[in-house]
Amino acid sequence: MPEPRKNRVFSGVQPTGKLHIGNYLGAISQWAENQDDFENLFCVVDLHAITIPAAISPKAFHAKTLEVTALYLACGIDPAKSTIFLQSHVPEHSELAWLLNCVTPLGWLYRMTQFKAKAGTNQMVGTGLLDYPVLMAADILLYDAHYVPVGEDQKQHIEFTRDLAQRCNAMFNTRFIIPEAQIRSSGARIMGLDDPNAKMSKSIGEQKRGHSIGLLDAPSAIKKAIMSATTDGGNEARFGHAGVGVRNLLELYAVLSKRPHDEIEAEFHGHGYGKLKKSLVELVVETLRPIQERHVDLMKNQDHIRAMLDTGARRARTIAAVTVTRVRDAMGFVRSNI
Repeated sequence: MPEPRKNRVFSGVQPTGKLHIGNYLGAISQWAENQDDFENLFCVVDLHAITIPAAISPKAFHAKTLEVTALYLACGIDPAKSTIFLQSHVPEHSELAWLLNCVTPLGWLYRMTQFKAKAGTNQMVGTGLLDYPVLMAADILLYDAHYVPVGEDQKQHIEFTRDLAQRCNAMFNTRFIIPEAQIRSSGARIMGLDDPNAKMSKSIGEQKRGHSIGLLDAPSAIKKAIMSATTDGGNEARFGHAGVGVRNLLELYAVLSKRPHDEIEAEFHGHGYGKLKKSLVELVVETLRPIQERHVDLMKNQDHIRAMLDTGARRARTIAAVTVTRVRDAMGFVRSNI
């Protein structure tokens, strides 16, 4: 008998802003660590990246898309084990998003916190920003994904996807699998170094020095960002007692070092925050060094990256086309003989 199919995983990152260590710990490193356990599809979600079209120039967008693809590979995503592709190379993403749009209550979209935060009071914001969760749901449901490894900030979007899948199943018997979020127990939400009350952000990190630790930042930039990180005037370095800024640094150190909390507390508590910051600088630099070296090598051969993306898109479409046909049939569309 053939072996049962592994559960399927889908996830992706936008090719905008500065990919930072929070993205790596909350998502990409988790993808790499679990590649042997699942059937994996990892997408560079370039269609999502244009929800705010004025935020990036076409030339920069093109370059950033290849940069992020190379970072997937540099961080350990193996195209022999995982399907890597661009969202825009698989047109079924857009088609399923439209089909889902037509059954999504508008009130669900207005309640999404990301839309509220990004749109603010701007009356000229594009429809794509409001519709972002539906496209994300299409991304996941298109591949009948069982699990979606994401950061803590994406939890609401996964709940939205689950609700929408259940609604479609009830209305049309689309037989969508109800996906589950995979969120790390630690390191799922790394906060900004300059403002530890707000999540580390790709867009802010690109605009503001000292906010984040970029995966491609030079050691000098990493050192400056960490050494200037917001803490407080004490020397409290216990996880359960430290202020938010110190706790953010402790959490980052714990996830990267894989050392238990009691060992870390014994080393840094009562010694001032300079020791913790210096140790964290060394740890971050050494963690990112092999990723950066591999990325430089990969970007020297962009034709290889493009060929790998073409292969990934062909693989992805073999799954996506089946799903879209199933949904069309369930909704009553007439099949084409072309």
